[in-house]
Amino acid sequence: MNQPINDDELNRILLKPRFKYRFIESETEIMEQFRSKLKKPDCIYLSKMVDNHIVIDVPENEEHFWSPQLHVEIEKEEDLTVVKGILGPKPKIWTFFMFLHFAVAIAFFVFFVIFYSNWSLDQDYELYMILCLSMPVVWVALYFVGQLGKKFGYKQMLALHGILSEALKNFRQQSV
Repeated sequence: MNQPINDDELNRILLKPRFKYRFIESETEIMEQFRSKLKKPDCIYLSKMVDNHIVIDVPENEEHFWSPQLHVEIEKEEDLTVVKGILGPKPKIWTFFMFLHFAVAIAFFVFFVIFYSNWSLDQDYELYMILCLSMPVVWVALYFVGQLGKKFGYKQMLALHGILSEALKNFRQQSV
């Protein structure tokens, strides 16, 4: 993970690296390029195309819990075509991960309310204070678990980003 995806330093920190390209060509031309690239017999990646959305998954035989997924959206923006993408875990993994984050946040507030109530009533509050203070530690641990998962799927992320780069290499990129 020494090299950030898409040469964006922020993507080194983000659990779901993002990127955006602008092209002169039309949406249809870009979609057709993706379609032809992904429908080739030698393409090992699984893909789904709906409207202007493309989802590319790693091959089933290489898939593991932390395997990433590439979601590409192609849209018109004034005179240019914008290709936006997100590399991240599959939606079911990401949803579970976000559920854990929300559960930790809710637990923090519940423990804080109990702690504050007991403290203001001069009752025993040490346990709830410890639990309340431990929730930010758990939250930070979840972030590092996510970074560890990103590290496990990093080679696959690079491969998926390579598919994207390969499909877009013949188009004229517009600088912003």
